[in-house]
Amino acid sequence: MARRRSRSEANIWPGFVDGLSTLLLVLMFVLSIFVVAQFYLGDRLNTVKQELADKDSELARLIAQINSLNDQLGLAQSERDRLQAQVLSLEDTIAQKDEELAGLSAALATSQAAVAASAEELEAEKALTEDQKSEIATLNAQIAALRKQLASLQEALEAAEAKDKEQQAQIENLSQRLNAALARKVQELQEVRSRFFEALREALGDRTDIKVVGDRFIFESDILFGSCSATLGEAGKVELNKLASALLDIQGDIPEGVNWVLRVDGHADASPLGPSCRAQFDSNLELSAQRAISVVQYLKNRGVPERRLLATGSGSAAPLVAGYSAAALAQNRRIEFKLTER
Repeated sequence: MARRRSRSEANIWPGFVDGLSTLLLVLMFVLSIFVVAQFYLGDRLNTVKQELADKDSELARLIAQINSLNDQLGLAQSERDRLQAQVLSLEDTIAQKDEELAGLSAALATSQAAVAASAEELEAEKALTEDQKSEIATLNAQIAALRKQLASLQEALEAAEAKDKEQQAQIENLSQRLNAALARKVQELQEVRSRFFEALREALGDRTDIKVVGDRFIFESDILFGSCSATLGEAGKVELNKLASALLDIQGDIPEGVNWVLRVDGHADASPLGPSCRAQFDSNLELSAQRAISVVQYLKNRGVPERRLLATGSGSAAPLVAGYSAAALAQNRRIEFKLTER
């Protein structure tokens, strides 16, 4: 039994040794491959690093070139702007020169045209025929005759101006004489008016409702007319008879050259017309005019010539006094008489 065990152990060992040897060989082979691979990888890595270093150098060089190109580009742009400014300046200069050239060309053309015209005139003068020279002589004679006529007209004009001055002096003399005559007429009318006023004052007495204001006699309408009426009352007729008598007494003393007239102005107050009054008159203006016409008609019937009478109506447009009191309204309702020249 002991021998079988020994043989069995002796038989296992060689196999174990063979297996172990095989394993070692495999390991050695693997290590050899790893070492070889490591060598190749290291060499490749160094190559790659060298390539990367070369790439970095190339990149740095390119960046440097780009920066240089950028600098050159900036300089080129500055130079381009400068050159562009020079080009614009040159273009302005060229435009000015073109204008000068155009002006010179126009002047040259004008000069050439003048020279050509002079040449044509010279040729025309040279080409004048005997008939044309005769026609020119006739025209010169006509011009001389016209100048003579002009001189005659000038003499006539001077004579007319002298006559005009003489007539102007006569007109001024006549104007002075006319003004003097008018002044005399005015003076005569003033004298007549004064006599008329004096006679009328004496006839009317000291009535307070009849006033003298400047060159006018003023009768309050209430003396002559009733309320809202253009028909003369009996008391009014009595006062108008006095006025007519005074006027008729002096009219024969008025110079014939004085074209006098008795103007009768009707005035109303500012009070609106009542309903019953509006049935007869449209407005205060119509009422005042109708009253003045009634007075003129009555004076004409009393013998005063119609051509010496003039009636007007002013309504309430020209009040004698201000205010709306009963006394103020009564004074503004009035008939005014003025002896004046037509």
